[in-house]
Amino acid sequence: MTRSTAAGTHPLDHMVLPTRSLDVARARLTSLGFVVAPTGIHPFGTENCCVFLADGTYLEPLAVGDKQAATKVIADGNVFVTRDRVYRDSHGDEGFSAMVLGTGNADADHARYVEAGISAGDMLGFSRAFTDPAGKSDIASFKLAFAAGVEATDAFLFACERVNAPDVDRTALQAHANGATGIVEVAAVSDRPAEQRRLISVAVDDPTADGQGGTFHLPNADLSVLDAASFTARFGLPAGAPTKLRFAAVVFSVRSADVTSRLLAANSIKHDIAGNDIVVQPAPGQGAAFIFREIQ
Repeated sequence: MTRSTAAGTHPLDHMVLPTRSLDVARARLTSLGFVVAPTGIHPFGTENCCVFLADGTYLEPLAVGDKQAATKVIADGNVFVTRDRVYRDSHGDEGFSAMVLGTGNADADHARYVEAGISAGDMLGFSRAFTDPAGKSDIASFKLAFAAGVEATDAFLFACERVNAPDVDRTALQAHANGATGIVEVAAVSDRPAEQRRLISVAVDDPTADGQGGTFHLPNADLSVLDAASFTARFGLPAGAPTKLRFAAVVFSVRSADVTSRLLAANSIKHDIAGNDIVVQPAPGQGAAFIFREIQ
């Protein structure tokens, strides 16, 4: 199912979190209180183990399962795998490489990206098997359109059309012990935040968006583009080396901050409190800073 957009703006769909090993990602995410889906195999050498949330968004930890296949499709021009390789070559195998926007028409998004001069390359359509915890399988099909800045950035955005949503029950996959129900914000760091507004405005399909206060208001979440000092002030986290644009943190809504903090403590997960937020710094298998915020 494709979620609707509001005011011409595309919603957040999911986030891509490169990792060296799905086993490491699965162990880390489970210790953080998430239910992790069975491994999904792409037809081009990558594989994932997703975390699905009740609001329809999800995390996609991504590993390279077949290096030979990945190398072949890179030579053939597969933008998704190429950008994953570029990210890993530049930043290592752990991180937060892409923010993905939901769309009902990836072809139209690709045309917009080309016209605006921000297309990252050819579209990609593919299908893969999806299996729920009970073992029921169906086919998930996607069509992707890619956007990137004229100058190289750490950030990568693309539009994802869910051509065929698998007919499986995800209820059990969305019942997270940490109480997470959705994503309310994605935070990026930039040493030139004002210069990223055009890329993001085109990517989210809202030409009037100006990132007031550094924040783009999508239908289902916010995208905040902050300078290093503002990022550290808001989340109490180091911003890292200067960068044109780098996705750095995910803010989850949780039912009870007390439940979340007790679970993290029980699982020996180091965490800090910044105002009303519970902050967990990045770790292998996690990729980004995870911030848990109680929202009633």
